[in-house]
Amino acid sequence: MNNIRIALQKDVSLKALNTFGIDAVAANYLEIHGIQDLERVYGDESLQRLPRLILGGGSNLLLVSERFEGIVLRMVNKGIAVERDDGQAVYLRVAAGEEWHGFVMWTLQQGYPGLENMSLIPGTAGAAPVQNIGAYGVELKDYFYSLRAFDFQTGQMVELDREDCGFSYRDSIFKHEMKDRLVITDLTFVLPREWKPNIGYGDVAKALIEKGITDPTAEQISHAVIAIRQRKLPDPKEQGNAGSFFQNPTVTAEQMAVLKAKYPDMPSYPQPDGRFRIAAGWLIDQCGWKGRQLGRAGVCAAQALVLINCGDAKGKEIAELAKAIQADVQAKFGIQLVPEPAFV
Repeated sequence: MNNIRIALQKDVSLKALNTFGIDAVAANYLEIHGIQDLERVYGDESLQRLPRLILGGGSNLLLVSERFEGIVLRMVNKGIAVERDDGQAVYLRVAAGEEWHGFVMWTLQQGYPGLENMSLIPGTAGAAPVQNIGAYGVELKDYFYSLRAFDFQTGQMVELDREDCGFSYRDSIFKHEMKDRLVITDLTFVLPREWKPNIGYGDVAKALIEKGITDPTAEQISHAVIAIRQRKLPDPKEQGNAGSFFQNPTVTAEQMAVLKAKYPDMPSYPQPDGRFRIAAGWLIDQCGWKGRQLGRAGVCAAQALVLINCGDAKGKEIAELAKAIQADVQAKFGIQLVPEPAFV
């Protein structure tokens, strides 16, 4: 256990390790470079008993408590490799600690398209399955093949396929029954050789048309997505935020009909199961929150779906703003908004 004792750090500030820039402290902190580090934590009874927080890029996290008394395990393992190419598709393995956007850029540089619509999503590859990240008509599950994870209940490595992960809209088993039990170490994606551009999303299609592009390459789609995200979302390095703070709510066709009758301009998107997804940013904007501030927490003036740290805000101040927004949307539309970030 000597190795783990040397690497373990005490009372570490997490301010630079979460995109909201919340100044919270981890009582115990350890960077995970490989499976052996996880095995050592599992083998140390005093560390095994502690509550765990698995940290990637800190981009889907709200640190409500000013001090986390358990152990923060930050994934920093690196590596990207072609696992195999069967002529029909290429299988790529990426370590959990790799930056997601960097991985997407690597796939495009190597001539492996498919993930371009998810360019510039913040965070690490290992955190991506937790949220089943997605953007502009594509979700992680569309190209996901499998992952490997360390099980803190058994001390063994396990491998999970797409079905095992229970992916749904911004959700997976890693947010529920396997939360902080399974630590994702690496993922494998399958990218078909016969690539087809996904440009059905309005903003992307519009951006390409404006540039006179009718038959886009994956790189051109990526550039369009990056430009859109940079225009709509503040850079966390300049203003603390976690991107889209609330999930876009889903309602039944009957509920949608009632809402449309009262609010004809309400943006909605039909889903395969017959339900409709509503733009949460529009709901928040209609309640007058866009550009407003509550103490040191605020709502982005460019995109109402993004909550921002206006200057040394505590996590509980962001949480209070979120609660106030939820109450107003519920009162006006009868819809309960669900936050995307995990509250710790």
